[in-house]
Amino acid sequence: MASLSLVLGPARSGKSRWAEHLARQSGRAVVYVATGSEGIGDPAWQARLDLHRRRRPDSWACLEVEADLAAALMHLDDRQLALVDSLGSWVAHGLELDGPGWDAACTTLLAAIQACPAEIVLVSEQTGWGVVPATDIGGLFRDRLGALEQLLAPVAETSWLVVAGRAVDLTALGRPVPELA
Repeated sequence: MASLSLVLGPARSGKSRWAEHLARQSGRAVVYVATGSEGIGDPAWQARLDLHRRRRPDSWACLEVEADLAAALMHLDDRQLALVDSLGSWVAHGLELDGPGWDAACTTLLAAIQACPAEIVLVSEQTGWGVVPATDIGGLFRDRLGALEQLLAPVAETSWLVVAGRAVDLTALGRPVPELA
């Protein structure tokens, strides 16, 4: 298995820029793996997509996979680095799944990440720091994303927390939270 680096942080923290920096430093052929939808009719979302596109070097390939992240990872090779932006968008695609369907999707994704020959830098949002979601679907999103991040952290070689434009190496500074019986 190639290495997995998690890059976590709240909105507008600089997490995508940090992930892009890690990708540039890798020396590998970068494949930007976008999980978000085009957001047709949403000017604010379109502006964010355009910003990300402008920052990407022309030499980077781009795959727009939406919910098909696991399948996309299986087509990469060991000379590449997959910069996945973002896990939250992938989770949003699965909000309609029932509990067993969601569990199966997460199992498939985790297996694909572990089997992927490419190095992976995975960007993910930290959603539980702010306002408690006012809707059931918002709470479901927050809970599913947080639980999935906790499944991915033990298989990650490195985990970064990006806040206010500063990256903190959680792997070097942090300790795993123990399970309670």
